[in-house]
Amino acid sequence: MHPTTYRLLTGFYGFYLNFLALFSKKMAAKKAFDVFSKVRKGRVLPDQESYLNDGKDQVHSIGKHRVQSYRWKGSKNRVLLLHGWESNSFRWQKLIEKLRAADFDVITFDAPGHGHSSGTQLHLPLYEEVLDHLVKIYAPNHLIGHSMGGFAILYHHYLRKDTNSEKIVTIGSPSEYHEVMSHYQQLLRFNDTVLNALDTNIKTKFGIGIRDFSSVKFVDANDKRGLLLHDKFDNITKHEASERVHAHWKGSTLISTEGLGHSMHQDSVNEQIIDFLNS
Repeated sequence: MHPTTYRLLTGFYGFYLNFLALFSKKMAAKKAFDVFSKVRKGRVLPDQESYLNDGKDQVHSIGKHRVQSYRWKGSKNRVLLLHGWESNSFRWQKLIEKLRAADFDVITFDAPGHGHSSGTQLHLPLYEEVLDHLVKIYAPNHLIGHSMGGFAILYHHYLRKDTNSEKIVTIGSPSEYHEVMSHYQQLLRFNDTVLNALDTNIKTKFGIGIRDFSSVKFVDANDKRGLLLHDKFDNITKHEASERVHAHWKGSTLISTEGLGHSMHQDSVNEQIIDFLNS
């Protein structure tokens, strides 16, 4: 999309939400949440199809969704991988190959609205709900999440007190939902009336508000061993997010890189993950 068209479109959405809030804050909040949760890319591309087809495991019915999982069996500990926003299970290809070479039992899945899974929307509570379902089925020893996937793992452990898993790895993950929402507000340029109504909507739907979705809070009582990987120049999720989480998570180690970007697919990163899982 051309930058000018993009600015006009986001500006229109913001104007529409502000106008709608004059008549119904509830409707404006619902629309704002729907737009926020809408997945616009991340389906399986033609050059990804063959690799994922080789690993297809099950299609899980979870609420209204059909979630595709993949598995490459091994004799060592079981590892569950969670991709980030507008991605899919193929993003793990390089790590999967290293895990397989080390004989780990590797499982991943496409989040709702992504890859081969159904739906058009994704938000943190939905991701956590799907994760909880799959944790009960596969009982992984270790969990690894990129970006939003890491956020979902920490939220899951806060809610459910998972006793089976031993280690958690997050890669370039955000820590504060309110920072994500602040960026969303700036992008669409809607006013605080809409933001406050959105906060009320989220509290009603999920029982906690925007500022309560905080990995800093989630890890306060987390007794798992954690590895936080984050690039200092990440232009999607600030490095400070992992610094804050590390400061509140007693069992965590923070590895900061320079120049590896947000995705962090590099061999050096994957080797550090393998070393951590083997330690």
